[in-house]
Amino acid sequence: MQRTLRRALALFVAMLFALTVGTAAAQAATNFANAPQGAHYVKGYGEPVCTLTGLTVSCTGTQIAGVGNTNATVTLSVTSTFTGVCHNPGVNSKIVEPFTESETTTTSSVITSTKNGRLIVPEQSATGTSTEEFLADFSCPNPNWTPEVTGTAISWEYSLTFAGFTDPAILITG
Repeated sequence: MQRTLRRALALFVAMLFALTVGTAAAQAATNFANAPQGAHYVKGYGEPVCTLTGLTVSCTGTQIAGVGNTNATVTLSVTSTFTGVCHNPGVNSKIVEPFTESETTTTSSVITSTKNGRLIVPEQSATGTSTEEFLADFSCPNPNWTPEVTGTAISWEYSLTFAGFTDPAILITG
């Protein structure tokens, strides 16, 4: 009875975590106070839009004018969070230890402004870690135990930060 209750509780926590993280809407914010004075989106362009397809996050490109000779760094980080349990082998396959682990894939590049003070930001994409990749590198505290992933969630953060500024001018999270 106690074993069943623990397993049900572990599965409930994993599903609740996946539901709250997995259904979060993307939040986007542009703050040109964190950019060279006069920075603005070029007509016909706006905040990048990021979408999640499978394990891959893709963000549209944009163009920003009025940046002078100021370069920017664009970064996209995709975090895969895995919840699960470790089983003690045997007839009862007891759950002995729950886990929550995260792995992050990050792409980053410096974008150089053009001679006319325009920043052309290309599309960005990054792919998270699959359950199979995670299990290939994960081991339970006891090598005799077997891991089982019971939930996964993907989150991301896109940022564009101008050289000389500490906070991003564009920040998108999902």
